[in-house]
Amino acid sequence: MGLRTKIGVAITATAAVVSVLIGLVVHHRTALNQLETARDSLDQRVVSAAEDHAAGFDRPRVILNPHRLPEPLRRAVDRGRRATYLDRSGPEPTLWAATRVGADVVVLKHPYTRQIRNLEELDEVLWLAGGIGTALAGIVGVALATVAGRRLNASARTAERIADGDLTARLRPRGGKDELARLIHAVNTMADALAARLQAEREVTANIAHELRTPVAGLVAAAELLPPGRPAELVRERSHRVRTLMEDVLEVARLDADAEHAETDVRALGELTRRAVRAAAAGTGAGTGEAVEVRVVRDRLVETDARRVERILANLVTNAFRHGSGPVVAEVDDGVIRVRDLGPGFPEPLLSHGPQRFRTGSRAGLGLGLTIAVGQARVLGARLSFTNPPGGGAEAVLDLSDAIRDEEDAGETPPDDGAGVRGAAAG
Repeated sequence: MGLRTKIGVAITATAAVVSVLIGLVVHHRTALNQLETARDSLDQRVVSAAEDHAAGFDRPRVILNPHRLPEPLRRAVDRGRRATYLDRSGPEPTLWAATRVGADVVVLKHPYTRQIRNLEELDEVLWLAGGIGTALAGIVGVALATVAGRRLNASARTAERIADGDLTARLRPRGGKDELARLIHAVNTMADALAARLQAEREVTANIAHELRTPVAGLVAAAELLPPGRPAELVRERSHRVRTLMEDVLEVARLDADAEHAETDVRALGELTRRAVRAAAAGTGAGTGEAVEVRVVRDRLVETDARRVERILANLVTNAFRHGSGPVVAEVDDGVIRVRDLGPGFPEPLLSHGPQRFRTGSRAGLGLGLTIAVGQARVLGARLSFTNPPGGGAEAVLDLSDAIRDEEDAGETPPDDGAGVRGAAAG
């Protein structure tokens, strides 16, 4: 149940309860006033009738010593009191009045039907007025809730855009000093502070990477000049790793700054996957015996940036070998590529919040590789998700369905029968 519905229901229910309470109070007070008025009138008439009887003159409607008299009224008269009583035991309600004059009992009675009918008509009017009032209150409540709900929904959508990386999103102030106006101001202030902080972090990261380019390039060149030997190999390995890390940092900075743009052409998705596997093998130093199996269930032509797709898949495959365990399978099926391994799976923080740069774990690579993959997927307009399948392991899914060309398939490949294409890759 949404907030608008809850507010509308609450206001309507409150109006209904108030209407019922007011109706009960009005009904009760009207009934008492009617009874008191009728009793006073009949009591005055019985007093006059008693005086006339004492003077030897009886009026036409006066009843003397009746055989049937309501018991409460009879007890009051027997005690020498003048009393009135509303009898509802008969087919029609009747108001009685009685007093004793010597040995005689003077009695008057009057039908109470008209008062009951008036009370019923009043109840109908109260129900009608209460229903109309409740309906109007419900309409007003829903209208007010709709206005508040729209402003809250706008705040929520803006917050979601900020969470998705659109740091230029802001709420439009509408004036006023109510709670919603304070919320809008708080969201805008938070967005400004977050944008300034992230921009400062990006600038620092990019500046550091740029400043390191020249020293790192010199270090790599100097390492190549060292005489052959194990120490030289270690220096070359570490220098190449530092250069790769620096290039990754620069790439992340460009992705954060939205400076990357896709250059699309039409390619077969199966071939892109095979090339990505080969790139992963070359980048990690194939030859250790590790392998990734490429299964093409159904190949499709896609209009996309091939270089970025290969970059994403290479990072996913490399991550699977470094932080998972074989066998690693890259499966192509109708615009969707799944990279699976049989390792311990992605940790919960990654599944909940996505890859975060410079954060690593023993079970899954949460460094720059997956961060770059997510950023490149965003540039392509593709969807990249991470799951832990029920059977164990980890699975990354790259969905390029929106890039499929409406043409004939790029060569049908039968379902995998165990003879899938294999490419070497090392962790």
